[in-house]
Amino acid sequence: MISTGALVAGATVLPISQQRLPMAGADGSWLADAVLYQIYPQTFADTDGSGVGDVQGIIDHLDHLQWLGVTAVWMNPIFPSPLTDAGYDVSDYVGVHERYGTQDDVARLTDEARRRGIRILFDLVAGHTSDQHPWFQNSLQDSGDDRFIWASPDQLPPDGSLPDGFVASPGPREGAFLKNFYDTQPAINYGYAQMNSDEPWRQPVDAEGPKRNREAMREVMDHWLKLGVSGFRCDMAASLIKDDPDLAETGKLWGEMAAWLDENHPDAVLISEWGDPAVAVPAGFDGDFFFQTGEAWKSLWQDNPYFGADGTGTAKTFIDAWKDAEAAIGRPGGVLLPSANHDTALRLNNGVRTPEEIPAAFAFWLTWPIVPLLYYGEEIGMRLVEGLPDVEGSDGRQNNRTPMQWNDGPNAGFSTAPADELYLPIDPEEDRPNVEEQRGDPGSLLNLVQRLIALRANHQELGIAAEVEVFHDGYPLTYLRGDRFLVAVNPSRESVVVSVPDDRLAGARPVEDSGVTISGHEITVPGFGYAVLDLRP
Repeated sequence: MISTGALVAGATVLPISQQRLPMAGADGSWLADAVLYQIYPQTFADTDGSGVGDVQGIIDHLDHLQWLGVTAVWMNPIFPSPLTDAGYDVSDYVGVHERYGTQDDVARLTDEARRRGIRILFDLVAGHTSDQHPWFQNSLQDSGDDRFIWASPDQLPPDGSLPDGFVASPGPREGAFLKNFYDTQPAINYGYAQMNSDEPWRQPVDAEGPKRNREAMREVMDHWLKLGVSGFRCDMAASLIKDDPDLAETGKLWGEMAAWLDENHPDAVLISEWGDPAVAVPAGFDGDFFFQTGEAWKSLWQDNPYFGADGTGTAKTFIDAWKDAEAAIGRPGGVLLPSANHDTALRLNNGVRTPEEIPAAFAFWLTWPIVPLLYYGEEIGMRLVEGLPDVEGSDGRQNNRTPMQWNDGPNAGFSTAPADELYLPIDPEEDRPNVEEQRGDPGSLLNLVQRLIALRANHQELGIAAEVEVFHDGYPLTYLRGDRFLVAVNPSRESVVVSVPDDRLAGARPVEDSGVTISGHEITVPGFGYAVLDLRP
């Protein structure tokens, strides 16, 4: 028996309200009960034989998402772009890159998705543009243009060096501009929270340039919301205002954005790439991710992870962080949890964690009171693929961006293009999983995920606002939801035993079960095992 966690006599009751509270928008409470699905458009489905996914490909597979139980889709950027950072270098905020389709295609996507009970969320890259964006091109011609953060020659060090993060002007305008990530991504000017005489280029947050940029982003959001988009995942949300150590001014900015949405598009939501829900949600966001940069996420999936076969992790780090975030937010539903994403969060099937370990992760992920985010392909256990070429500034992040595996046909059903013309190569393994095969196998990961999502949707005891009691935060992680469903999850390879102080255990009915046994108050969970037990008589 592995005993790295604490067995809690009488259980720990975490302070989650029994009553569903509204999100920031008057009608935006739908996010709390959502099951999110992230689509990397380049590699989801290609319908024109170009080797790159497109909007029509997403439309064609909405039935898969509806069957799975997905209620909202977050799409990575499809805006016009020179693609030095796979679309996060935007050259037109209100257009669609021709390789993906047209704005009419987006309108059809949002309409077809809504008919299936699915909302579409776009990526809002509010902190920077491409250096090819007309805004930046205009600023290269006009030394009085303050849409970006520029330092004139007299404001720069006399020795000719550039301050950290600054890039020499590539055009007629003299001086240098501040970048946000790559040199091709000039930072939009939202001002600085603090003035500094050593950096005379700084403008305050209420200067005309920063105010104009806030208005411009509202116009961008308004454009897409009127086309049927339901909200935005906000890229690098904590970085807009510079030198803001307590992020107070950044929080005020997003609070203004949220208030504008509440008045003009009350059903829309804002989700932040912030990484600290306890700060981001009170600032005005409807939800924020526990992301790969934080201990809560790492403790589950990455650094001596709880979901690791050696059984040396603990779920306590995550539980404590989640509890603290919920307390700070003051309502359930603001914490979003991915297992993977397009960036540096890898995949569950990561070359260390094996396919047989993944079902236990989903048993936890879809029964814990967070808003889950499934990265495309996770539902079938797509794997991390090493040794892929760098594409459009992927810079090592391409290993989890391989094409979606729909069937066992050419290119796994992703595209009719020649294999060497695909955006990225297909996983070369002959036994790679695919949707079609798993759909027909009741014992597959795909069908387990679909059943767990349906269970969550059909029983309020597994919903976001229902109580959770933690009996054991080691192996197996054992908790009670809504005083009805007992969940036991064992990500380790060894069989483990836990005692549960609930007299209803003897009459428990397995809802999902990988082979647990019950004797008195003890549950034995096999290696990589899990169970969802209904304790209701």
